[in-house]
Amino acid sequence: MPDDCVIRMQDVHKRFGATHAVCGVTLQVERGSVCGFLGPNGAGKSTSIRMIMSIIVPDQGLVEVLGASALEAKDRIGYLPEERGLYRTMRVAEFLRFMARLKGVASTQTDARIGEWLERLELPGVSRKRCMELSKGMQQKVQFIAAVVHAPDLLILDEPFSGLDPVNTRVLTREIRGLQERGTTILFSTHQMRTAEELCDRVVLIHRGEKLLDETLDSIRQRFDPRTVLAEPTGDRAAATAAIQSLPGVAEARWHDESQALRVRLREGGDPRAAMRAMLDVAPMRRVELRRTTLDEVFVRLVGGDESVLAAQEASGD
Repeated sequence: MPDDCVIRMQDVHKRFGATHAVCGVTLQVERGSVCGFLGPNGAGKSTSIRMIMSIIVPDQGLVEVLGASALEAKDRIGYLPEERGLYRTMRVAEFLRFMARLKGVASTQTDARIGEWLERLELPGVSRKRCMELSKGMQQKVQFIAAVVHAPDLLILDEPFSGLDPVNTRVLTREIRGLQERGTTILFSTHQMRTAEELCDRVVLIHRGEKLLDETLDSIRQRFDPRTVLAEPTGDRAAATAAIQSLPGVAEARWHDESQALRVRLREGGDPRAAMRAMLDVAPMRRVELRRTTLDEVFVRLVGGDESVLAAQEASGD
């Protein structure tokens, strides 16, 4: 395995009875990167992560982590599983000390690390509380601390934002960025593609166990041309809408109340720049701009979503 490769999966398959959960997935995660393992629920993300972690073994293919298996490199790996679990009657500091000791952290360093992480994750005064006394969001943050308290080289997070409110999601996002800046390699699975866009250097998109996409975000945005234009006419809204809707290459034009803009969806193969010039010709505009392609839209296109699916997704603001 190359020195800059932390995780390698080569033609990995996993079946559960008649279900082919992972179908020939090949993946490389580079050192120091944040890689998003994306897809809808049931796509095969958690099964792949369990194979990476040596919790289950593949039926076929090769999995390497830090040049070995996850079992051999376990003290260099932090893992937050999808199935959350705490020792409910233990006090928070006691639980975290126990987890740190399992990962080989020196006892002289443990309390300082725990205190630092509790402060970072905005958990004041919880060290003496029992885990079962915490809210669900607090429990999830304590589990995150348990995954990082030993300063792992590799951090694997399975649906880390599931069930978190927007405030706690921002806190966790900030800390994941900070870990990357300090050199940690991070792989996380999620079906929340907006969050992945904020965090990832690279995304791997899977559907029904098959890898559909494995590229950097910049590469994805270059390859998948934007198909939506935001226009803000200065005159009569109804007249502008009708004029724009009648332009060649326009599939649909509808108002998006949140942005107070007309969202113009182009037909497949339509030229966004030509469409914007035509809009300026038929109606006075305060602004007209391309809307950046989202991972949601890329996913719909890759799985064969028809125009009505994409239109409904755009209309909802996703």
